[in-house]
Amino acid sequence: MTGEDAAPSRWRHLGVGLVGLVAACAAQNGLPFLTVALRAEGLSLATISLLVSAPVAGLVLTLLLWGALADRYGERLVLTSGLAIAAVALAGAASSGAPLPLGLWLLLAGAGSASVHAASGRLVLGWFPARQRGLAMGIRQMGQPIGVGVAALVLPRLAGGGTGGAFAFLAAGCGLAAVLIGMLVRDPARPEPAAGGSRAVSPYRSPVLWRVHAASTLLVVPQFVVAAFAFDYLVREGGWAATAAGTLLAVTQLGGAAARLGAGAWSDRVGSRLHPLRLLALAGAVVGTLLAGVAALTPAVLGPAAAAAAVVLATVVTVSPNGVAFTSVAEQAGAGWAGRALGAHNTAQNLSAAATVPLVALLVEDGPGYPAAFAAGAAAAAVAVGVVPGRAAERLGTPAARPGAVAAR
Repeated sequence: MTGEDAAPSRWRHLGVGLVGLVAACAAQNGLPFLTVALRAEGLSLATISLLVSAPVAGLVLTLLLWGALADRYGERLVLTSGLAIAAVALAGAASSGAPLPLGLWLLLAGAGSASVHAASGRLVLGWFPARQRGLAMGIRQMGQPIGVGVAALVLPRLAGGGTGGAFAFLAAGCGLAAVLIGMLVRDPARPEPAAGGSRAVSPYRSPVLWRVHAASTLLVVPQFVVAAFAFDYLVREGGWAATAAGTLLAVTQLGGAAARLGAGAWSDRVGSRLHPLRLLALAGAVVGTLLAGVAALTPAVLGPAAAAAAVVLATVVTVSPNGVAFTSVAEQAGAGWAGRALGAHNTAQNLSAAATVPLVALLVEDGPGYPAAFAAGAAAAAVAVGVVPGRAAERLGTPAARPGAVAAR
């Protein structure tokens, strides 16, 4: 590939990878918007909660496997096959009439779509030079809030006559993404093997990557405290109507996407991932504390506007570290380990999210309430500030590939 073609190819690969992530995240995180339709079909709330959790469970079970496959066989094959599996599984869900087979189809859909989290980050790492990776990864990380926003707008409308249409829409999205990736994506070249053919040394011999994983796992706590409970807080205690609160939070997703993009560009500009990550963790602790204080004074002292402002600020800030941390993991791991490291990173984050929601629910229902719940998120962010490694440990620009070159596969 010539130098003239390299730059357009980078952005083409990023755009196609973003489409895949949007499709995958809509399937993985969009099912809560089908709750009303599923209840209308006669399912209990307990059963619905299991169905909603099924794609995330499939994702957690297979992330490491997809990462290892990406390291061995390349990004294109992993992305195409994983999204194709998800499309077939969601088509099965669309035609399923009983909870058990529906849950199994959704579990398989999550397992297949997990490939996007393990491999699309590698694609960015390989096609973009270090000076652009933060921005590129920030754009990639916009896929999660965009996917949730698409699900929020489309799924309830399609589910008016039953959930089959909604699952068919998700299947079509994953299928289209698989076709586009198969047609347009090419694996970036891997670095030449070291003399003597020695294998890449494990990055886990150093504590740096472990600490990035740990810090990001802690930062998931405030993110999911806000994501899972902001709607209920605004309606039950903030004085907002349900429809107005839903619209507000849907629009706020755009702010979260912009925050990820801005954080990535910032990390490129300052030539560091770890320094911005530490400051973003500190910002998360500050806004979490502010939200806890507002919740303690709502509604007796502060009105709906204050509650909404605190929620919007917390929503935007708590999602901002994701892309920077993801980029740091890929660069610290290097080409030979990036897939497995990103798979491990996402696995830890999803396990943290899965544990956070039920534990925080206990604080809300059986404990001190929302002030304590939001304070717990702030405390986790504060601990993460000290866990983030120092800037001196950084391996910014670790070559994953020669950007713009295409692997011979």
